[in-house]
Amino acid sequence: MAELEKARAAKARLRSDLAGQPGVCGVGITHGRDGYGVRVNLRRESDRDGVPGQVDGVPVDVRVSGSIRAGG
Repeated sequence: MAELEKARAAKARLRSDLAGQPGVCGVGITHGRDGYGVRVNLRRESDRDGVPGQVDGVPVDVRVSGSIRAGG
């Protein structure tokens, strides 16, 4: 895991790299016992192609969340 500022920079880079990729619902930061990482939410497991395991030494956690919609 990484320090928060390093995770924020990795998040920004990954968000830019994945922009427009089908199936990516969101990119955020996750916190664990050893520091911070980046989380990518996907619609389906098959959307995982192109998502790296780490960015600039910051681990990337992938979650399949399905479609995300605003509540109403």
